[in-house]
Amino acid sequence: MKSDITRRRFLETAATLGAGAVAMPAAAGPKTQQPGWRGSARVEKIATTCELCFWRCGVLASVADGKVVRVEGNPEHPQNLGRLCARGNAGTGLLYDPDRLKTPLLRDGPRGEGRFRPVGWNEALDFLAEKLVKLRKEHGPESVAFFPHGNGARFFSTLMRAYGTPNSAEPSFAQCRGPREVGYNLTFGQPLGSPEPVDLEEARVVVLIGSHLGENVFTSQITAFATGLSRGAKLIAVDPRFSTAASKADWWLPIRPGTDIALLLAWMNVLISENLYDKGYIDSYAAGFDQLATHVREFTPEWAEPITEIPSAKIRETARAMGAAKPAVAIHPGRHVTWYGDDTQRARAMAILTALLGSWGRKGGIFLPTPIDRGSFDLPDFPEPKRGRADGAGTRFPLAPEELGVTNGLIDATLSGDPYPLKAWIVYGQNMLESIPQPARTVEAIGKLDLMVVVDVLPVDQIRYADLVLPEATYLERYDPPTIVESAKRPFIAVRSPACEPLFESKPGWWIAREMAKRLDLLAYFPWETPEQHLEKILAPTGINAKQLLNCGAVSFPGKPYLEDRSPDERSFGTASGKIELYSQELADHHADPMPRYTAPSLPPKGFLRLIYGRAPVHSFARSQNNEALSALMNENEVWLHTSSALATGVKDGERVVLENGDGVRSSPVRVRVTEGIRNDCAYMVHGFGQQSKALRRAHGRGASDNSLMSRVSVDPLTGGTGMRVNFVRPVRA
Repeated sequence: MKSDITRRRFLETAATLGAGAVAMPAAAGPKTQQPGWRGSARVEKIATTCELCFWRCGVLASVADGKVVRVEGNPEHPQNLGRLCARGNAGTGLLYDPDRLKTPLLRDGPRGEGRFRPVGWNEALDFLAEKLVKLRKEHGPESVAFFPHGNGARFFSTLMRAYGTPNSAEPSFAQCRGPREVGYNLTFGQPLGSPEPVDLEEARVVVLIGSHLGENVFTSQITAFATGLSRGAKLIAVDPRFSTAASKADWWLPIRPGTDIALLLAWMNVLISENLYDKGYIDSYAAGFDQLATHVREFTPEWAEPITEIPSAKIRETARAMGAAKPAVAIHPGRHVTWYGDDTQRARAMAILTALLGSWGRKGGIFLPTPIDRGSFDLPDFPEPKRGRADGAGTRFPLAPEELGVTNGLIDATLSGDPYPLKAWIVYGQNMLESIPQPARTVEAIGKLDLMVVVDVLPVDQIRYADLVLPEATYLERYDPPTIVESAKRPFIAVRSPACEPLFESKPGWWIAREMAKRLDLLAYFPWETPEQHLEKILAPTGINAKQLLNCGAVSFPGKPYLEDRSPDERSFGTASGKIELYSQELADHHADPMPRYTAPSLPPKGFLRLIYGRAPVHSFARSQNNEALSALMNENEVWLHTSSALATGVKDGERVVLENGDGVRSSPVRVRVTEGIRNDCAYMVHGFGQQSKALRRAHGRGASDNSLMSRVSVDPLTGGTGMRVNFVRPVRA
C-alpha cells in the first residue's frame, strides 16, 4: 500500500491523534499569577504568548492603568520556564512603536508609491467584501490566493476555505522547513514539527549542519543545547562559516557549500563498513538496509574529501565519534533548509543517518511527540473548489502537501495565468518582499492583480503595493487560537490573550475575520461570538478549564518521548511498510532517487562569492528592525568576507561596499567585516535588513537586504522549496 504523505496525515505535524488518545493534565496544578507593584501603581500580570518570533515562549505582561509597562518570562510556561531572549524582552517596543499601522488604509495613487487615505473599518471591510463577491462571480473563488503566516492566520484560513479558494500557501513550507518535513516523513512516517524534538540536553554528540544555534535564538532550544554541552556532549559543527556554535565545537568542518549530501553519505559508509551502526535497532525497526549498504559502499571518506574539502581523516574521526555515542546522537535537522534545490534528499540523508545511529525515539537523539486531543467545531462542509490548486502542490511538486501549499507556485501562476489566472492576493503576517526570494518577480506579479490586501501590524515594504491595508492588533492586544505543542517532552497547551486594549483603530485578527464572514454570509463557519467561547470548545476534551489556562498561560501533560516509554503496539511507523524506510519506494514511484545521491552544485564565477545568510540573536527575520530597543542593539548588518577575498577586491574592514549579484542586481551599501572565520568562496549576511519602506523610520535604509540579491533559485522538484544559496555576489566599492 502506498503511503500518503501529501494529505491530512502530514498536517498532524507531530503525531496522529489516535482514537481515544487523550492526555491527562499534570498532577501539579498551575499557580495563579499574582499582581504586584511598580512604584505606587498596582500592576496586574497577564499571562500570554510572545510573537517577536515564532517560537511562542510564555510571557507575563505587567499592566498598570491599561498600559503594559513590562514583559518578562512566564515561569509556569513549560517551554521557556521564565526565560526570554532579547527579542521577547523588547515586546513593548512593538506595542508602542510610533510607526505601527493605526487605521485601515485605501490606496490613493499608483501602486508602489505608498499613498493611502485612512478609512473606517466599515468602509474598509465593505470594500473588501464587495471585491471578493465580484471576483467570485466573475472569476471563481479560486482566483483569490491567501498568503498566511503565524498562529493568528488560522481564523483567516477558515474564512478563505469557506469562501471557496484552495489557494493558500505560507513561506514556512517552501522557503523554510518544507523539504525537511517531507524528507523525515518519507523515512519515519511523520514529520518533525515545531519546535524540533531534538534531545539536546541528553545527547552525547550533537551534530549541527548549517544550524546556527546561538544566533537563531530560540530560548528553550538554546537552554537545552547549553545543558547538553555542560554535561559533556561533543559538538560537530558543519558550516562554511565560523558561527557562534562552531566556536563551541570539538570539530568545526568548514564544508564547501552544496556538498552536504556527500559528507552524509561518507558518514554512512563509515558507520556501515566499520559496523558502528545500531544493528539491533535497524533489524527491529528498519527496512532497506541491504540496499542502503550497497548504495553507500562507493562513497568513502576518500571519495568525499575532494568534494567537501574536509580531510578524509576528519570524516572518519567524526563518524566514529557518532558511532561510539549512539544512540545518544542529536543530529539537528535544521530549520531553514531550502538551500540548493536538493533539499528533500539532504533531509532524507540526515534522517537515514539518524536511523543508522538508532537515534529516532531514543534518549539523546530525536524524541517522539505525544498526542493531545482537542475539540473542534461542527462546521458546514467547506465548498469543493471547481478547479484544483494553482501552485502545483501535489501535482507539479508531488510531495508538497496541498494543505500547506507552495508560495512561489502561486506567484508563478499569477505571472503566467497557468493553470488559471489569479486575480487577488490576501497577505497576513508576512512581508513577501523579504520572506520570498526573487522579489522583482513578486512585484511583477502584484502588477497583474486586481486586488492586493495586507493584514499586518507594521507598514512593511509590501504595503506600498497594496490596495487595502488592515491594521491588526499586536500579540499583546489580541487573542489567537491556542498553541498545542505535541513535539515536546511534556506536551502542552498555551494561550495568547490580550494584556491591554488594542491601540488606535487596530483590531484583533479574529474580529476582522469574523466581520468579513458576516459580510460574505459565511458566519456559520464562526459559530462562536467571543474568544472565550472559542477557547472553551477547543479545550473541552482536555479537561482544562479555560479560565485556568488564561490565568496561568500554559498547561503541560505527561509525555511519552521515547520508544521505551511505549508498548510494542505504539512503536510502529507511519510509512507504507510500517518501518523506517531507508529505501523509499515512494520516491522511486515518483522517478526520484529512492536513496540520496550527491549532485554537484554550481560554482561561483571568477571574482564572485556564494551568498550565504543567517540570523542574529536580537532580530527575527525582517520583523524587528524597527523596534527601538533591538535597533539600539543592532541597527544594521554587515557582510563577512574572508581576508583573502577582501584583499583580492581591495576592500578593507569597516568600509562600505555595494554587493552586485550575477544578474547585475545591486544592494544598498553595507559595511564589510573582514575575518578568517569564513571560507574564501563565500560572503555572509544577516537576513532582514535593508528595508525600503520609509514608513519604518528606524529600519529604513539600514544595512542591505540579502533577499534583494536572490534573483535566482533552484527549485526542489519534489516539494517546490526554493533553494536560495545559488546566488553569487561581488563587493563593489560604494
